[in-house]
Parts: sequence; structure tokens; C-alpha cells
Amino acid sequence: MTDVHILGIRHHGPGSAHSVAEALAALRPDLVLVEGPPELDQVIPLVTDPDMVPPVAGLIYAVDEPRLASFYPMAGFSPEWVAIRWALTTGKSVRAIDLPAAHTFALRVAEERALSASVEDDPTATTEDDGGTADTVEEPPAVAQLAFRPDAIGMLAEAAGYSDAERWWEDAVEHRNSDPVERFDALLDAISEIRGMDQRPADHPDVVENNRREAAMRRILRAAMREGHERIVVVCGAYHAPALVPAGFPSASADNKVLAGLPKAKVAVTWVPWTSNRLSLGSGYGAGVTAPGWYQHLFAHWMVNDPTRDVATTWLVRVAHALRKENLDASTASVVEASRMATALAAVRGRPSPGLPELDDAAQAVLCDGSPLPLALVHRELTVGRELGNVPDSVPTLPLAADLAATQRRLRMKASAMEEVMVLDLRKPNQLARSVLLHRLALLGVDWGQPTDTGRTTGTFKEAWTLLWKPELAVSVVEASRYGTTVASAASTFVSEQAQAAEGLPVLGKLLEGCLLAELPDGIAGVVSVLAERTALQQDTAPLLETIAPLARTCRYGNVRAVDVSDVRKILEATVVRACVGLPTACAGLDDNAAGAMRRAIDSAQDGLALLAELPLDDWHAALAAVAQSDTIHGAVAGRATRLLMDAGLVEGDDVAARLSRRLSIATPAPEAAAWLDGLLSGDATLLIHDPRLLQIVDDWVEGVDDEVFEDVLPLVRRTFSAFSRPERREIGEQLSRVGSGGSAEAINMDLAGAGPAIQTMAGILGWEAIA
Repeated sequence: MTDVHILGIRHHGPGSAHSVAEALAALRPDLVLVEGPPELDQVIPLVTDPDMVPPVAGLIYAVDEPRLASFYPMAGFSPEWVAIRWALTTGKSVRAIDLPAAHTFALRVAEERALSASVEDDPTATTEDDGGTADTVEEPPAVAQLAFRPDAIGMLAEAAGYSDAERWWEDAVEHRNSDPVERFDALLDAISEIRGMDQRPADHPDVVENNRREAAMRRILRAAMREGHERIVVVCGAYHAPALVPAGFPSASADNKVLAGLPKAKVAVTWVPWTSNRLSLGSGYGAGVTAPGWYQHLFAHWMVNDPTRDVATTWLVRVAHALRKENLDASTASVVEASRMATALAAVRGRPSPGLPELDDAAQAVLCDGSPLPLALVHRELTVGRELGNVPDSVPTLPLAADLAATQRRLRMKASAMEEVMVLDLRKPNQLARSVLLHRLALLGVDWGQPTDTGRTTGTFKEAWTLLWKPELAVSVVEASRYGTTVASAASTFVSEQAQAAEGLPVLGKLLEGCLLAELPDGIAGVVSVLAERTALQQDTAPLLETIAPLARTCRYGNVRAVDVSDVRKILEATVVRACVGLPTACAGLDDNAAGAMRRAIDSAQDGLALLAELPLDDWHAALAAVAQSDTIHGAVAGRATRLLMDAGLVEGDDVAARLSRRLSIATPAPEAAAWLDGLLSGDATLLIHDPRLLQIVDDWVEGVDDEVFEDVLPLVRRTFSAFSRPERREIGEQLSRVGSGGSAEAINMDLAGAGPAIQTMAGILGWEAIA
């Protein structure tokens, strides 16, 4: 008979990991079964590779649909990691035991299709879940199935009055001098009682999923027992432990019935780096722990098993070092005092030794002078940690991922779990190559870097990126691999496909701009061909206007990156001509919303055309003049056209004053006049500050607006002036106080006698002497 021992653990628990290490050393099994999909068997031998540094995660994904993916994270203090390494380093066999991911993914697809079909049959049916829409919002890759398992150890800890399950394990198990195997046997009995209290019906989705997984585990365990192993140890989540005791197995036929007819998908598996932050509960990981950094510290201390090392003191020393790195005082004497306080707190609270709550309280009181802010820094740097794991080059990988890794090494761009800002000088070849890589990845949806502000620099030779590597990006790379085997070829193919599917010219313009920044000649050619075809067929003027800016940027910055943009230049010139011809007609008969959209399109086109000084603008200015002179065109558009012409020096101040006076006359409805004024003045207050005539006209118009419509006009006027800077608004106010007067109170027509009571009250509030 095979001797089978079930070790029920808490995932990512250092206490569980320590107990597993002790139990394995005592039992010396010849086969270790670790909870996880059997597909992981392909990559488990890589765990002992010298370049494999936790935290890492097994990544399993559907080959035909990479978005269907699951991560199986492991840290150095994860019991599964400890069990795998023990087996591999001692020459014992080790396998994964769970429902194959091939079935899990296929079942997920079937459920999504069933849900989609039900929505199509009943369009009024809602599929909301957690505030989202299941059939339209694509969920991120799952972090294994751990997130859906009941935390049995957590339930026991809560019953004992503990808020931290690992702390309960530490106090109740680790500090008791009992045989490690006996500890797990006692825990198994407790979990059996907890499972007996589960009142959920058999058809509950969680119960169905749990039964399916445990049937798959028992099938693998039965097969291992038939192989003739003398002793088998199973390391699994504590909740599953009672179901895997051979004495309580249901019949094999019952388990086979549960697993019969399950669909299957083709999957692939590899290892990817993981981060300490992604192991934390704060990241949204359902099986996460509150303090990965602290747990790693605990596990290292327990494994060393040196009685001369004090876990509390060594932790506080690390806290002091973290504070000193931030130029905060943390003396040696303070560390000693904090250690004493933590020990005293543990005694007062009835705990055998200081835990993280006691250490945090002591650190805040002694090392942080009672302030929680430095402690928040310690939490981020130490308690959670910023570690990023590493996987060896020998792990199975796709050609695209290999090309990306090689490019990162060549450009010395190491992925990091810490956010960093990288400023690039595009005049330097290596930094230009970095920019190209980041732009190519952005096109593919691999958002390793996010463009950020470069500061005061306005030149085209400088870029800034915020870099942060997230484990989920590994799935994005897998998804992008269907487009090509290298980053460049994949990005070019992806852009060409996107161009064919693009629904509007602005989208094509942005794609073209992206191709330029990513240096994708093949992608540029694909987008240009589609753009030329769509531009020739486009009848609406607004999309043509919105296309001008990205095309102009492409033409200008193409010179910086030494890209041939002659074809783009031809399309730009043709687009400008067609937009100018259609602009006056397109601006007629617009309501407020359409006028706002047209005004934004005109501003966008103007910004683009301003980038190319050599481009003839006669047609553009003629089109703006036709719009500005028309009294039938919406004021927001006509006023904006007038302002652009004035900025170009094509309209004199007298003409602007005459138009303003006419537009703000009594004959014009106040809302239309306000819209025209907003179109004219938006941007800056230069016109009003340096031309008293315009300011006087605006002032007179505001004063003469009828009370009945003033409340309707006020928001638009206020929005116009609120866009001005504070000094500009102050200057306008000072000029208004002097309009037509030279500054005398009589000319301003102030009723000081009537204002006397209010002035007296304010004088009293401000502490001034009473005014006679």
C-alpha cells in the first residue's frame, strides 16, 4: 500500500512553507504532488535553474486565443515553490495535480458563448457583474484559480480572533514544538469540520468548479498510487486536503462521470517574471497576502533557524536603512528602543513574539516620531517590496518574446517593477532606438512605457517615457505574436490590419503618425495606401480637417527621423485643398454641439498647418475668410475663424472691432453673441488687454445684456474668461476700473454713500479703523 500524506497549506504563506519543508525532510517521499494544472509539468524542471529567481509565475495560455490565460505565481516563501525545489534538489519526482488548464479554458469559452447567445436572444437582459458588462468588457488574464478558493486557514484564524491568517499560523503552529506531520493532520481535521458546514447547493457554480477540480486531483493521485510509489506527499490548498485523503475517496467511476465530456483547448506553458506587488492583496489578487516583503523576511529567518538572530530586530534594522535612504533620522539607539517596544506590545497582546502589527506600531512611535507618512514609505519599499523575478533563457518562449528580450538586452533596457522616467535624446542612436522600440510596443498594445511630459523643452529631439513592467504584459506579447516573429514585423502587420479596419480618417492619421515614430516603412506604406483611397472618397469636411494635424506632424517629424514622407506630403496637400473647398458649406446650419465639433476640427487643422511653414496657406485663409464674414454661420465657428485670421495678420484691429460691435449689437440674440465672443477670445487675453476698444465693446455688451437671458449667457462668458491666466484676468479688471475715467470714483459711477454700511462691516471684519 502506498503511504499518502496530505499537506494542506495556505498559498503564499511562509509559515506553511516552513512547515512543508520540515514535513518533507521528515517524510522523505519518493513523489511530490503540488497543486497546479498538469501542464506545468513541462516547465517544473526549470525551477532549479540558477537564473530562475522568484517571484515568478507559470503562464498557461490558449494557443488559438491568447487572451485566455492564467498565471500561477510563486514566491520564495510559497509552499508550492518549497516543495518543488525540495523534490528536484533531492532527485525525487514532482508533478502538478489539478484540473488541466486545457479544460478550464475550453469551459470558459463555452460559458462566454452561452452568455452571448442569451443576450442575443433577449436584448433587454443585463449581464452586469461588478459594475461591468460581461459580454463587452474583456477581463484581464486570470491569476490562477487561487482567487476563487475558500481560505480555510483564514476562516480558522478569524474564528480564533486573528485578522491575519499567517499570524494565526505562526502563533498556533510555528511556535508549538510538535511534529510537522501531526500539525498537518490536525489542520486536516479542522478543515473537514469547516467543509461540513458548507450549505451551498450542489449546482452552485463554485461548488461545481470545486468538485470538478477535486475529481481531477483524485484521478491523478490514483494513477500515481498505481505506479507503486512507497510514499506520496500532496501539497495543496488546505480546503482541498480532506477531499484527497484516499480513505475517503468516492468511486473512480463517480469521478470519471464528473470529468466526462469536458471540452479541451490547445494550450502552451512557460515561466514569466512576477513582482512582489502583484503578490499583494492590494493588487487585486484574490489569493494574495498583505505583506509579501515581510513574509519573505519571516521565511528566510525561519529557514536559517539561528536562535541568535532576532526576527524583530533584523526587520527594524531594515526599516531604519529604508528611512535613512530617504534622508530620515533612524539611529541605532532608536532601533533598539523600537525592538523593546515591539516585544512589550506582543506581551501585552498575549502573543508569543512580535509580529508585523507590533513592529509597525513600534516603528511609527519610535522611528517615525508618531507620523504615519514615513511608515507608508516603509510599507511600499519593505512590507510589500519591489522585487521583480527573473526567468532563464531556456524557458519555452515565442519568437516575438525572444526578439523583444534580445532587443532589451542590446539597448540595455532592463524591465523593472519600479516606475522610472526615461528621458531620451533622439539625436543619439542608442536612445533613438529605445524610442523606436517603445513606440512599436505601444502600437502592439504592450504598454511597457507611457509617454510623459518632457518639461520645458519644445524641441522635437527629446522624449520622456514612464516605464513600468507589469506581469500581464507577457500575455500582451503572446497576443501580439500572431502578427510576426519580430517586434518590427509584428508592428507593421498589426498597423496594416488596423488601417484596413479603421472607420475614419482621424484614426488613419494617428496610425500613420505612430508608424513614423516607430520607424515602420512597411506600416507607413500600408496606411498611406488606405489613407489615399479613403481621402479621395471622403465627403465630410470635419474628418478631413481632423486628418490634417497628424499628417502634418508626420511630414515635419519625418525629417528628424530620416523617413521618406513624400507620399504623405501629397496626401496632406490634397486633403487641405478638399477641406478648404468644403469648409464654408460644412459650417452652415450647425447647432451648438455640431458647431463645437467643427470649431475643434478647425483648431486641429490650424495647429497642423502651423507646423509646416513652407506649405501655401492661401486656400486655407480664403476658406476662413468666407466663414468669418458670414452672418449665418454659428458664432462659435465664425468668431474662431476671425481670430485665426487676425493671428495670421490678415484682419486689422479696426475690422475686428467693427465685427465685434456688429456681433454684439442689440439685434443679435445674447447667446449667439456670447458664442461668437467665445470663439474670438478663446486662447489668451491679448486682444482685450492691448486693444481698449475691444474691451470697451465687450464691457458695454455685458452691461446691456437683458436680465432675462443673462443667466443663460453667463456660463459661456465665464468659461471664456476662466481660461485666461490669473494675471491676465487681473489686468482686465484693472483696465475696466479705469475705462473712460482716469481712475476717479465719480467717473466709475460708484455710490459710496449707499455702499457705506457694507464698507463699515468689512472694515470691522478686517480689523481696520472705522470709516467716517
